[in-house]
Amino acid sequence: MKRPESMGRSSTAPTDEPPAKLIIDPPLPEVLSFGRVIIQYHTENLHIVPVFGPAALAVSPRIGHLHVSVDDAPWHWVDASGEPLAIVGLPPGPHKILIQLANANHQTLDQGVVEFVVPARSTAGTATHDHGG
Repeated sequence: MKRPESMGRSSTAPTDEPPAKLIIDPPLPEVLSFGRVIIQYHTENLHIVPVFGPAALAVSPRIGHLHVSVDDAPWHWVDASGEPLAIVGLPPGPHKILIQLANANHQTLDQGVVEFVVPARSTAGTATHDHGG
């Protein structure tokens, strides 16, 4: 875990910065049929970095991470990679992903919900071979 002091940024609280904003794109449709969900996003007025804790609240420009939960699960995971979210293995049917933009102390600053349907996987074209003799 990085410490805010090592980030090379000002230690003054970012009180004059505009609010942090999360912009989420719909999942990439070309991979949904394979049970893969790729969600691209970007933030405004906040940098996604793996820095946590109350001292990091004073870093400017503002830093934070994402909290991600799937289908109203009572748990979530933290993503501080800044990369698109990749979720695999979802069964066919409707799904909902809650993405929360959080500050370094895990307080929600903005959020969005992505709803989509993973299509049923077709078995057409799958050959079955009888190797018996």
